Amino acid sequence: MSRKQTAIRDLHSIKDFIRWTFTRFQNANLFYGHGTDNAWDEAVQLVMGALKLPLDFDRDMLDCTLTQNEKKHILKLVHRRINQREPLPYLLGEAWFMGLPFHVTKDTLIPRSPILSLLETEFSPWLMHYPFNILDMCTGSGCLGIAAALIFEDSEVDLSDISDAALTVAQQNIHRHDVDDRVQTIHSDMFAGLENKQYDLIICNPPYVDQDDFQSAPEEFHNEPEIALTSGEDGLDFTHQFLSQAAHYLNDDGILVYEVGNSEVALQAAYPDTPFMWMELEQGGNGVFILTKEQLIELLNE
Repeated sequence: MSRKQTAIRDLHSIKDFIRWTFTRFQNANLFYGHGTDNAWDEAVQLVMGALKLPLDFDRDMLDCTLTQNEKKHILKLVHRRINQREPLPYLLGEAWFMGLPFHVTKDTLIPRSPILSLLETEFSPWLMHYPFNILDMCTGSGCLGIAAALIFEDSEVDLSDISDAALTVAQQNIHRHDVDDRVQTIHSDMFAGLENKQYDLIICNPPYVDQDDFQSAPEEFHNEPEIALTSGEDGLDFTHQFLSQAAHYLNDDGILVYEVGNSEVALQAAYPDTPFMWMELEQGGNGVFILTKEQLIELLNE
């Protein structure tokens, strides 16, 4: 009898499947970093998510017996998580960012940007004026731009990306969070589709992973779209081009908020005279800087 058949025969309740999934995960040497950081939380979220139940589901109801179809669905997701190393948000089609649910597919990165910490403080004290016009470039699922729209309720937000498939996901999230009247998607290869537009705030979480980091990354990351992760040998091909153009798309008092992660060292070496303002992020993470329009213009003259 196969392991799957044994599980269907011997496991009955929600509680049974959480415990069994936890044990399987413990023995599978998985990487956790796409919403959870340990096997127990991952098991709980997979089982409850597969059953479309909230995490605060009544504990007395965890003894409920599952149907055969529910059991088979959970076992299929556990198999994919272990054997294909698919991150949990892709299995469930949903990730959480800033306490908000976002639809995700393999056409988008799983939301985890440390820019979250700056959103929660409304980019204070660096953003001097209310941002009536915001751009979220390389938007993916749209999480950064949509979160900004929910924080700045009088703003209009453009979500741009080179991937039509990602923009389809972003559009679904626009509907989900009921911001259709203020948020739009724009297909754009960097700034090519944004001619004559200017913004008070530009947010960008671009591809920046260098080749060494990408090749050595856990298998889970290789399920994400490579186009959204890598950009040349040192991870900065996109960034070099972006920094040469960004000033033209910022209003005079506007700011750029940009993430380069571990490519921070390579960026500082490439622009030793640029006064990047590196952020200390309360919820962890690194490689996020802010530049003003004036500083971007100065960079062009270096």
